[in-house]
Amino acid sequence: MIHFVGAGCGAPDLITLRGARLLETAGAVIYAGSLVNPELLSLAGPGCEIFNSAKMTLEQVLEEMERAESRGVDTVRLHTGDPSLYGAIREQMDALERMGIPYDITPGVSSFCGAAAALGAEYTLPGVSQSLIITRMEGRTPVPEGESMRGLASHGASMAVFLSAGLLEPLSRELLAGGAYGPDTPAALVYKASWPDEKVVRCTLSTLAESAEKHGIFKTALVLVGGFLEGEYRRSCLYDPGFSTGYREASR
Repeated sequence: MIHFVGAGCGAPDLITLRGARLLETAGAVIYAGSLVNPELLSLAGPGCEIFNSAKMTLEQVLEEMERAESRGVDTVRLHTGDPSLYGAIREQMDALERMGIPYDITPGVSSFCGAAAALGAEYTLPGVSQSLIITRMEGRTPVPEGESMRGLASHGASMAVFLSAGLLEPLSRELLAGGAYGPDTPAALVYKASWPDEKVVRCTLSTLAESAEKHGIFKTALVLVGGFLEGEYRRSCLYDPGFSTGYREASR
């Protein structure tokens, strides 16, 4: 069996209990070496084979999975954050199905969750934004035509931009071109959320690139943009005494 496991955003104790148990019993671990905290590998038992997928192709990853399966041992494919976001797991699962190898998925804490925790922020504030757009800037890998950065920015929603810390100047231009954000729109850079060397930098949309250079942030950072980072918002109706729910009558 192949277990796709979300390692969480960095801190080793942010992996799920299920993920930790799977690591403890795995006969092979293939981990995303450029991003997964290596402390998690200490959970693997003696005799477990460990492979760094940063140095491997898809074909080599699949070869090791197949080899482990032939030996009758479970493999943990350890991805950063949650495997469903920028984890390139679909191509692995499709190949495993063709090979007749079973698999399952254990979710993890994504870096957009870790970044909000580091900032003490809530993405969905009444009267500010009730939507979160998770995306990335187009680089060597294109994005679908209907998902241009300026098009997504036109909604004015809260945004978490992955894989774009090296493209901050064009990212800022595209976000401003969407028309819903102004130069003073609150923004933040969160470098390696929940890691010991985490950095949190608050800035504005117009000073993103300048702030990153000042603090030496060039990769492994999430870009957050939107009014949720500061300013006024409405109180939630959920805990308002004048709002009835299925569990509580409104007071008069």
